[in-house]
Amino acid sequence: MLSQVILLIVGLVALFYGGNWLVRGASNLALSLGVSVLIIALTFVALGTSMPELLVSLQAAFSGKSDLAIGNVIGSNIANIGLILGFTGLITPLSVKAILLRREIPIMILVSVFTYALTLDGQIGRADGLMLLIAFLGFNAIFYVLAKRESDTRERLLSDLDDAPEAGLARGREVAYLIAGIIALLLGSRLMVESAVLLARAVGISELIIAITLVAFGTSLPELAASISAAWHKETDLAIGNVVGSNIANLLLILGATAFLRPIPVARADVQFEFIVMIAFAALLIPFMRKQRLGRKPSALFLLAYCAFIAYSILGDSPSPVADLLQ
Repeated sequence: MLSQVILLIVGLVALFYGGNWLVRGASNLALSLGVSVLIIALTFVALGTSMPELLVSLQAAFSGKSDLAIGNVIGSNIANIGLILGFTGLITPLSVKAILLRREIPIMILVSVFTYALTLDGQIGRADGLMLLIAFLGFNAIFYVLAKRESDTRERLLSDLDDAPEAGLARGREVAYLIAGIIALLLGSRLMVESAVLLARAVGISELIIAITLVAFGTSLPELAASISAAWHKETDLAIGNVVGSNIANLLLILGATAFLRPIPVARADVQFEFIVMIAFAALLIPFMRKQRLGRKPSALFLLAYCAFIAYSILGDSPSPVADLLQ
């Protein structure tokens, strides 16, 4: 027991420093490259903080534990919105760019519904995984084009100035901070996940519930650390973009890669309720952010809803009422 408490403390310390390094490296790198922090958050930061989910899901799939693979992704997406945006929005209200409401959040909702539809035949097969991977590549190609346009526009504006800053001089240092931050987050989240799973198994919680609650919470800790650090430094684009980009990456890249390498059997009744909760959390972002701001009140509602979902999952550790109706 003592050794696991030590692992939890070491993991938390790694997450704290990793989140700070990641935010510093990402925001300064975006500035030096002439692209928005939002685009960096939706791509590089989101991909880096999603690595724990990828490693856990791949390991679970190859171990024949499909509940752990899909439960980790669903639970992580719920945690990213309910826990991370909820907690971060309580620290400081988050300003939201209009482009997020018009494009990125609707894309996240569409991807969530599409992924759920793929499970209705009882599995996410290799063809499904390939479709998800292609969609992920297309999503990032779009943001590469947008980033290129922003960079070109910035260079044209700076070319008219005699004292244009030499932004490239600091890029190597900021890339080092970015990489160090991702590594620290990965190590910290792994320590947290391993200790949490061992404790959960000791009290007899099922693997699906472990995946949706404790493992998903553990693999979402990099996003939590990065978003809290971003909010603290007033980089709200990074805080929100990290969550939206991570949710999209979880569904398209992580489930896609996992299913392509090994098809994931999906017992529809077992995850029906959880998928609906995941889609509902994503859809609620639009009305809650209608004024281009996520204030403390909606943030508190998200956090309370997440706590209620976790309590229901652990205490109910049985098929949901929705699942009962479908059986």
